[in-house]
Amino acid sequence: MKRLCFYLVTVTIFCLLVSPAFGATIYNNLTPTNAMGIATRPDVPGGPFEIEGADDFFLTAQTLINSASFVGVIVPGPSGGSSTITDVVAEMYRIFPADSNTTRTPNVLTRANSPSDVDFASKSSDAGQLTFTFSVLNPTFTMLNTVQPGGIHPFPNQTTGGNGALTGAEVQINATFLSPFNLVDGHLFFVPQVELSNGATFYWLSASRGPISGPGTTPFPATITDLQAWTRDAALDPDWSRVGTDIVGGTTPPTFNTAFSFDGTVIPEPPAGSLVLIALALIGAGSITAKRKAPR
Repeated sequence: MKRLCFYLVTVTIFCLLVSPAFGATIYNNLTPTNAMGIATRPDVPGGPFEIEGADDFFLTAQTLINSASFVGVIVPGPSGGSSTITDVVAEMYRIFPADSNTTRTPNVLTRANSPSDVDFASKSSDAGQLTFTFSVLNPTFTMLNTVQPGGIHPFPNQTTGGNGALTGAEVQINATFLSPFNLVDGHLFFVPQVELSNGATFYWLSASRGPISGPGTTPFPATITDLQAWTRDAALDPDWSRVGTDIVGGTTPPTFNTAFSFDGTVIPEPPAGSLVLIALALIGAGSITAKRKAPR
């Protein structure tokens, strides 16, 4: 009987501590538009310089991100010809001033609401931390404006109007993380990067904004501001520039979101009163152990 009671107490504690979780679409703005394409590629020793594009998302609870999808355009290199995806990188950033040097003078108009200086979590296919598949959505897709390699400049020369239209193949990349990103609730940035062969460049596409809309999309909570997309290259690092406000500019600068989504598992908060029940279960377990050790 005592063994049965001890077993029941153990099971009770386990059930209370391991709250049920559920798989879900965590964030979805996979609604690509042709308004803007942002060049993005990882740092490759001996290769082209790194370029990053970043867009924000919001989590209301601790979340395990199991996979990500994002849409962009593959533009052939100067020599033309076909290319292959040789590496996919996924990074997570907090919002400045977290993970940042706040004593230095930035080389941009502002760092308010930008990604932090450095990422706090990163995975890549090259390192064996994720796998990926891709599909061609449109073999001939024209972006009306772009931020191309060499198109990012420090203050006061940041505003270029963008680098103009480009055409390539629109693709969707689906990345599965072999171990999930374990993220606490809050406002964060996602940075995907794609390395291509044969001199090609990947451009992350813009998406619906103001507000996010479309079948299956997940708008931001009413009290949270949907921030605009940012970008930087190796020369601007650790600073970031706003794609619309800083680079495109104009009397009424545009602002952009980017096309991506997350699937994963939300970890719910323990139900009200569960801590009391855990405490009572531990007391019960201690009482049973004490009785078993008491001399007869």
